[in-house]
Amino acid sequence: MSLSHQQKVYIPKDVRSNQYITAEIKVTDALLAHYPDHNTCYQTLSHAIFNLAEQEELYNVHVITNDKLPVVRFHTEAYCFPTAEQIIFFYNPEYHEAQSLHSKDDYRARKIRIVFLATGEDIRINSADFHIKVQSFLAKLMPQLPEKNLTIKIRDHQHLSYDLFAKAKGNKESYGYKLRSISDRYKARKCPLPEGHGSLCYVTVKLPLSRKLKRAMLPEDTNDFTPLYQKLEDAFIQATSAKQLKQIAMVANGLTPLVRNSKYEQVEGTDEVQMLGFDPNVEEQQFIRHWDGNHLVETVNFTIAAGVKDCKDGGLGRYLNRVEDALKNLTSELGLDKSREELIVRFHQHISYQKPAL
Repeated sequence: MSLSHQQKVYIPKDVRSNQYITAEIKVTDALLAHYPDHNTCYQTLSHAIFNLAEQEELYNVHVITNDKLPVVRFHTEAYCFPTAEQIIFFYNPEYHEAQSLHSKDDYRARKIRIVFLATGEDIRINSADFHIKVQSFLAKLMPQLPEKNLTIKIRDHQHLSYDLFAKAKGNKESYGYKLRSISDRYKARKCPLPEGHGSLCYVTVKLPLSRKLKRAMLPEDTNDFTPLYQKLEDAFIQATSAKQLKQIAMVANGLTPLVRNSKYEQVEGTDEVQMLGFDPNVEEQQFIRHWDGNHLVETVNFTIAAGVKDCKDGGLGRYLNRVEDALKNLTSELGLDKSREELIVRFHQHISYQKPAL
Protein backbone atom coordinates (compact mmCIF):
# COMPACT_ATOMS: atom_id res chain seq x y z
CA MET A 1 0.00 0.00 0.00
CA SER A 2 1.39 3.40 -1.03
CA LEU A 3 2.21 6.01 1.59
CA SER A 4 -0.30 8.38 -0.03
CA HIS A 5 -3.05 5.78 0.32
CA GLN A 6 -2.15 5.15 3.97
CA GLN A 7 -2.49 8.86 4.68
CA LYS A 8 -6.09 8.87 3.48
CA VAL A 9 -9.09 7.69 5.47
CA TYR A 10 -12.23 6.66 3.62
CA ILE A 11 -15.29 8.08 5.35
CA PRO A 12 -18.96 7.57 4.36
CA LYS A 13 -20.23 10.27 2.02
CA ASP A 14 -23.03 11.14 4.41
CA VAL A 15 -20.47 12.26 7.01
CA ARG A 16 -21.60 15.29 9.03
CA SER A 17 -19.28 18.23 9.49
CA ASN A 18 -19.56 20.76 12.31
CA GLN A 19 -17.58 23.83 13.27
CA TYR A 20 -18.08 26.36 16.01
CA ILE A 21 -15.83 29.01 17.50
CA THR A 22 -16.04 30.43 21.01
CA ALA A 23 -14.61 33.74 22.17
CA GLU A 24 -14.36 34.10 25.94
CA ILE A 25 -14.10 37.50 27.63
CA LYS A 26 -13.37 37.53 31.35
CA VAL A 27 -15.83 39.64 33.32
CA THR A 28 -13.88 42.07 35.53
CA ASP A 29 -14.86 44.72 38.04
CA ALA A 30 -13.40 47.29 35.66
CA LEU A 31 -15.69 46.14 32.84
CA LEU A 32 -18.81 46.13 35.01
CA ALA A 33 -17.99 49.59 36.36
CA HIS A 34 -19.03 51.05 33.01
CA TYR A 35 -22.66 49.90 33.46
CA PRO A 36 -25.38 50.39 36.11
CA ASP A 37 -25.46 46.61 36.75
CA HIS A 38 -24.30 43.39 35.15
CA ASN A 39 -27.70 42.70 33.53
CA THR A 40 -27.39 46.00 31.64
CA CYS A 41 -23.80 45.11 30.74
CA TYR A 42 -24.81 41.79 29.15
CA GLN A 43 -27.81 43.26 27.32
CA THR A 44 -25.80 46.18 25.94
CA LEU A 45 -22.85 44.06 24.82
CA SER A 46 -25.05 41.37 23.26
CA HIS A 47 -26.90 44.03 21.25
CA ALA A 48 -23.57 45.35 19.91
CA ILE A 49 -22.34 41.79 19.24
CA PHE A 50 -25.43 40.84 17.23
CA ASN A 51 -25.31 44.03 15.15
CA LEU A 52 -21.64 43.55 14.34
CA ALA A 53 -22.12 39.84 13.60
CA GLU A 54 -24.74 40.70 11.00
CA GLN A 55 -22.29 43.08 9.33
CA GLU A 56 -19.59 40.38 9.29
CA GLU A 57 -21.96 37.80 7.76
CA LEU A 58 -22.00 35.65 10.90
CA TYR A 59 -25.56 34.39 11.05
CA ASN A 60 -25.76 31.96 13.96
CA VAL A 61 -24.38 33.65 17.07
CA HIS A 62 -25.12 33.11 20.75
CA VAL A 63 -23.97 35.08 23.79
CA ILE A 64 -23.75 33.07 27.02
CA THR A 65 -23.59 35.00 30.31
CA ASN A 66 -24.60 32.24 32.73
CA ASP A 67 -21.27 30.35 32.56
CA LYS A 68 -22.82 27.29 30.94
CA LEU A 69 -20.68 25.22 28.60
CA PRO A 70 -21.76 25.12 24.93
CA VAL A 71 -22.06 21.70 23.28
CA VAL A 72 -22.86 21.56 19.55
CA ARG A 73 -24.44 18.68 17.62
CA PHE A 74 -26.03 18.22 14.20
CA HIS A 75 -29.80 17.87 13.90
CA THR A 76 -32.37 18.34 11.17
CA GLU A 77 -34.29 20.66 13.51
CA ALA A 78 -32.93 23.50 15.64
CA TYR A 79 -33.08 22.98 19.40
CA CYS A 80 -31.39 24.52 22.41
CA PHE A 81 -31.43 22.46 25.59
CA PRO A 82 -30.05 24.05 28.78
CA THR A 83 -28.95 21.89 31.71
CA ALA A 84 -27.54 23.04 35.04
CA GLU A 85 -24.04 23.39 33.52
CA GLN A 86 -24.39 23.10 29.73
CA ILE A 87 -26.24 24.53 26.75
CA ILE A 88 -26.65 21.93 24.02
CA PHE A 89 -27.21 23.35 20.53
CA PHE A 90 -28.71 21.11 17.86
CA TYR A 91 -28.81 22.59 14.37
CA ASN A 92 -28.29 22.03 10.65
CA PRO A 93 -25.61 24.42 9.30
CA GLU A 94 -27.31 24.57 5.89
CA TYR A 95 -30.58 26.01 7.17
CA HIS A 96 -30.53 27.33 10.72
CA GLU A 97 -29.65 30.87 11.81
CA ALA A 98 -30.06 32.49 15.23
CA GLN A 99 -29.09 35.35 17.55
CA SER A 100 -29.71 34.58 21.22
CA LEU A 101 -28.63 35.83 24.64
CA HIS A 102 -28.51 33.08 27.26
CA SER A 103 -28.46 34.78 30.65
CA LYS A 104 -29.64 34.49 34.23
CA ASP A 105 -31.16 37.36 36.16
CA ASP A 106 -28.98 38.90 38.87
CA TYR A 107 -26.10 36.56 38.11
CA ARG A 108 -22.53 37.77 37.70
CA ALA A 109 -20.81 35.72 35.03
CA ARG A 110 -17.17 34.72 35.23
CA LYS A 111 -16.99 34.95 31.43
CA ILE A 112 -18.96 36.36 28.55
CA ARG A 113 -18.87 33.58 25.99
CA ILE A 114 -19.67 34.33 22.34
CA VAL A 115 -20.49 31.20 20.33
CA PHE A 116 -20.29 31.34 16.52
CA LEU A 117 -21.91 28.38 14.75
CA ALA A 118 -20.76 27.81 11.17
CA THR A 119 -23.51 28.09 8.55
CA GLY A 120 -23.84 27.21 4.90
CA GLU A 121 -22.49 24.26 2.91
CA ASP A 122 -19.05 22.60 2.76
CA ILE A 123 -18.27 23.46 6.37
CA ARG A 124 -14.84 21.83 6.45
CA ILE A 125 -13.74 23.32 3.12
CA ASN A 126 -14.79 26.80 4.27
CA SER A 127 -13.53 26.49 7.85
CA ALA A 128 -10.62 28.91 7.35
CA ASP A 129 -12.92 31.54 5.81
CA PHE A 130 -15.25 31.19 8.79
CA HIS A 131 -12.32 31.65 11.19
CA ILE A 132 -11.19 34.75 9.27
CA LYS A 133 -14.69 36.23 9.63
CA VAL A 134 -14.58 35.66 13.38
CA GLN A 135 -11.11 37.23 13.60
CA SER A 136 -12.39 40.27 11.69
CA PHE A 137 -15.41 40.44 13.99
CA LEU A 138 -13.25 40.39 17.13
CA ALA A 139 -10.85 43.00 15.71
CA LYS A 140 -13.81 45.35 15.31
CA LEU A 141 -15.50 44.40 18.59
CA MET A 142 -12.54 44.98 20.91
CA PRO A 143 -12.30 48.77 20.27
CA GLN A 144 -16.02 49.00 21.12
CA LEU A 145 -15.55 47.45 24.55
CA PRO A 146 -15.48 50.08 27.29
CA GLU A 147 -12.62 48.30 29.09
CA LYS A 148 -9.38 48.14 27.08
CA ASN A 149 -7.32 45.75 29.25
CA LEU A 150 -9.24 42.63 28.26
CA THR A 151 -7.96 39.51 26.54
CA ILE A 152 -10.12 37.14 24.52
CA LYS A 153 -9.63 33.36 24.56
CA ILE A 154 -10.53 31.84 21.18
CA ARG A 155 -11.35 28.17 20.66
CA ASP A 156 -12.05 26.68 17.24
CA HIS A 157 -13.86 23.32 17.37
CA GLN A 158 -14.31 21.10 14.31
CA HIS A 159 -15.95 17.68 14.12
CA LEU A 160 -16.49 14.96 11.56
CA SER A 161 -19.07 12.38 12.65
CA TYR A 162 -20.16 9.18 10.91
CA ASP A 163 -21.40 5.65 11.57
CA LEU A 164 -18.57 3.13 11.73
CA PHE A 165 -21.02 0.48 10.50
CA ALA A 166 -22.28 2.45 7.48
CA LYS A 167 -21.14 -0.16 4.92
CA ALA A 168 -22.91 -2.98 6.77
CA LYS A 169 -26.14 -1.01 6.38
CA GLY A 170 -25.69 -0.68 2.61
CA ASN A 171 -24.04 2.74 2.53
CA LYS A 172 -21.16 1.81 0.23
CA GLU A 173 -20.20 5.30 -0.99
CA SER A 174 -17.20 6.87 0.69
CA TYR A 175 -14.81 9.76 0.19
CA GLY A 176 -11.05 9.69 0.74
CA TYR A 177 -9.96 12.39 3.22
CA LYS A 178 -6.31 13.34 3.45
CA LEU A 179 -6.67 14.82 6.89
CA ARG A 180 -4.46 17.75 7.87
CA SER A 181 -4.07 19.73 11.05
CA ILE A 182 -6.11 22.92 11.36
CA SER A 183 -2.95 25.02 11.31
CA ASP A 184 -1.77 23.45 8.03
CA ARG A 185 -5.18 23.91 6.42
CA TYR A 186 -5.42 27.51 7.63
CA LYS A 187 -1.91 28.34 6.47
CA ALA A 188 -2.80 27.17 2.97
CA ARG A 189 -5.89 29.40 3.08
CA LYS A 190 -3.94 32.43 4.35
CA CYS A 191 -5.64 32.42 7.75
CA PRO A 192 -2.99 33.49 10.30
CA LEU A 193 -2.75 31.78 13.69
CA PRO A 194 -0.45 32.81 16.57
CA GLU A 195 2.72 30.76 16.93
CA GLY A 196 1.82 29.69 20.45
CA HIS A 197 -1.65 28.34 19.71
CA GLY A 198 -2.63 25.07 21.32
CA SER A 199 -4.08 22.14 19.39
CA LEU A 200 -5.68 18.83 20.18
CA CYS A 201 -7.09 15.99 18.06
CA TYR A 202 -9.07 13.04 19.36
CA VAL A 203 -11.88 10.60 18.60
CA THR A 204 -14.90 9.95 20.81
CA VAL A 205 -17.33 7.06 20.61
CA LYS A 206 -20.47 6.38 22.63
CA LEU A 207 -21.28 2.71 23.15
CA PRO A 208 -24.89 2.12 24.26
CA LEU A 209 -25.15 -0.67 26.83
CA SER A 210 -27.80 -2.75 25.13
CA ARG A 211 -29.75 -5.52 26.85
CA LYS A 212 -27.88 -8.05 24.68
CA LEU A 213 -24.49 -6.69 25.78
CA LYS A 214 -25.42 -6.69 29.46
CA ARG A 215 -26.78 -10.23 29.29
CA ALA A 216 -23.57 -11.47 27.68
CA MET A 217 -21.30 -9.95 30.33
CA LEU A 218 -23.28 -9.96 33.56
CA PRO A 219 -24.80 -12.69 35.72
CA GLU A 220 -28.54 -12.39 36.32
CA ASP A 221 -29.95 -10.35 39.23
CA THR A 222 -26.73 -8.58 40.16
CA ASN A 223 -26.09 -5.11 41.51
CA ASP A 224 -22.36 -5.37 40.90
CA PHE A 225 -21.56 -4.14 37.41
CA THR A 226 -17.80 -4.40 37.81
CA PRO A 227 -17.50 -7.47 35.52
CA LEU A 228 -19.22 -5.56 32.70
CA TYR A 229 -17.00 -2.49 32.98
CA GLN A 230 -13.85 -4.54 33.50
CA LYS A 231 -14.49 -6.62 30.38
CA LEU A 232 -15.15 -3.48 28.35
CA GLU A 233 -12.00 -1.86 29.72
CA ASP A 234 -9.85 -4.91 29.00
CA ALA A 235 -11.20 -5.23 25.46
CA PHE A 236 -10.70 -1.49 24.83
CA ILE A 237 -7.11 -1.51 26.09
CA GLN A 238 -6.28 -4.62 24.07
CA ALA A 239 -7.78 -3.21 20.86
CA THR A 240 -6.04 0.18 21.15
CA SER A 241 -2.71 -1.21 22.31
CA ALA A 242 -2.59 -3.45 19.24
CA LYS A 243 -2.70 -0.30 17.08
CA GLN A 244 -0.19 1.67 19.21
CA LEU A 245 -2.85 4.10 20.45
CA LYS A 246 -1.59 5.18 23.86
CA GLN A 247 -3.73 8.14 24.97
CA ILE A 248 -7.10 6.67 25.81
CA ALA A 249 -9.97 7.05 28.26
CA MET A 250 -13.08 5.14 29.28
CA VAL A 251 -15.89 7.02 31.04
CA ALA A 252 -18.93 5.19 32.40
CA ASN A 253 -20.16 7.39 35.24
CA GLY A 254 -23.00 9.25 33.52
CA LEU A 255 -20.95 12.42 32.99
CA THR A 256 -20.14 14.14 29.70
CA PRO A 257 -16.43 13.74 28.80
CA LEU A 258 -14.61 16.97 27.96
CA VAL A 259 -11.08 16.72 26.58
CA ARG A 260 -8.42 19.32 27.33
CA ASN A 261 -4.67 19.63 26.89
CA SER A 262 -3.36 18.96 30.39
CA LYS A 263 -0.10 20.74 29.58
CA TYR A 264 -1.86 24.10 29.33
CA GLU A 265 -5.10 23.82 31.26
CA GLN A 266 -6.18 22.80 34.73
CA VAL A 267 -8.28 19.67 34.52
CA GLU A 268 -11.18 19.41 36.95
CA GLY A 269 -14.53 17.64 36.92
CA THR A 270 -18.00 18.99 37.72
CA ASP A 271 -21.43 17.53 38.49
CA GLU A 272 -22.12 17.08 34.74
CA VAL A 273 -18.73 17.08 33.04
CA GLN A 274 -15.86 14.62 33.35
CA MET A 275 -12.68 16.43 32.39
CA LEU A 276 -10.04 14.36 30.58
CA GLY A 277 -6.55 15.79 30.40
CA PHE A 278 -4.07 14.53 27.81
CA ASP A 279 -0.64 15.88 26.99
CA PRO A 280 -0.08 15.08 23.28
CA ASN A 281 3.68 15.54 23.72
CA VAL A 282 3.94 12.56 26.08
CA GLU A 283 4.69 9.26 24.34
CA GLU A 284 4.06 7.00 27.35
CA GLN A 285 0.73 5.28 27.95
CA GLN A 286 -1.98 7.64 29.27
CA PHE A 287 -5.09 5.70 30.32
CA ILE A 288 -7.89 7.47 32.18
CA ARG A 289 -10.78 5.47 33.64
CA HIS A 290 -13.90 6.71 35.38
CA TRP A 291 -16.46 4.04 36.25
CA ASP A 292 -18.09 2.63 39.36
CA GLY A 293 -19.21 -0.98 39.57
CA ASN A 294 -22.07 0.00 41.89
CA HIS A 295 -23.82 2.08 39.23
CA LEU A 296 -25.12 1.05 35.82
CA VAL A 297 -25.07 3.68 33.07
CA GLU A 298 -26.81 3.71 29.69
CA THR A 299 -23.73 4.63 27.66
CA VAL A 300 -19.98 4.07 27.87
CA ASN A 301 -17.78 6.79 26.38
CA PHE A 302 -14.44 5.93 24.79
CA THR A 303 -11.85 8.56 23.88
CA ILE A 304 -8.68 8.08 21.82
CA ALA A 305 -6.40 11.12 21.61
CA ALA A 306 -3.76 11.75 18.96
CA GLY A 307 -0.14 12.43 19.86
CA VAL A 308 2.02 15.19 18.39
CA LYS A 309 3.57 12.79 15.87
CA ASP A 310 0.13 11.73 14.67
CA CYS A 311 -0.64 15.31 13.64
CA LYS A 312 2.45 15.86 11.46
CA ASP A 313 3.24 15.06 7.82
CA GLY A 314 -0.13 13.58 6.89
CA GLY A 315 -0.24 11.47 10.03
CA LEU A 316 -3.87 12.21 10.93
CA GLY A 317 -5.15 9.94 8.16
CA ARG A 318 -3.00 7.09 9.43
CA TYR A 319 -4.10 7.86 13.00
CA LEU A 320 -7.82 7.70 12.14
CA ASN A 321 -7.30 4.48 10.15
CA ARG A 322 -5.66 2.94 13.24
CA VAL A 323 -8.53 4.18 15.41
CA GLU A 324 -11.08 2.64 13.05
CA ASP A 325 -9.19 -0.67 13.04
CA ALA A 326 -9.09 -0.65 16.85
CA LEU A 327 -12.81 0.11 17.11
CA LYS A 328 -13.68 -2.60 14.60
CA ASN A 329 -11.67 -5.11 16.63
CA LEU A 330 -13.37 -3.92 19.81
CA THR A 331 -16.88 -4.19 18.39
CA SER A 332 -16.14 -7.61 16.90
CA GLU A 333 -14.96 -8.77 20.32
CA LEU A 334 -18.21 -7.48 21.82
CA GLY A 335 -20.31 -9.12 19.12
CA LEU A 336 -22.18 -6.01 17.99
CA ASP A 337 -24.66 -6.39 15.13
CA LYS A 338 -23.31 -3.98 12.51
CA SER A 339 -26.42 -4.16 10.34
CA ARG A 340 -28.72 -3.08 13.17
CA GLU A 341 -26.61 -1.12 15.64
CA GLU A 342 -25.00 2.28 15.15
CA LEU A 343 -21.60 3.40 16.44
CA ILE A 344 -20.99 7.09 15.77
CA VAL A 345 -17.32 8.03 15.44
CA ARG A 346 -16.60 11.71 16.13
CA PHE A 347 -13.24 13.01 14.96
CA HIS A 348 -12.46 16.25 16.82
CA GLN A 349 -9.91 18.92 15.95
CA HIS A 350 -9.50 21.90 18.29
CA ILE A 351 -7.22 24.91 18.40
CA SER A 352 -7.07 27.67 21.00
CA TYR A 353 -5.19 30.91 21.55
CA GLN A 354 -5.49 34.28 23.25
CA LYS A 355 -6.07 37.56 21.49
CA PRO A 356 -4.33 40.24 23.60
CA ALA A 357 -5.85 43.51 24.69
CA LEU A 358 -5.49 46.55 22.47
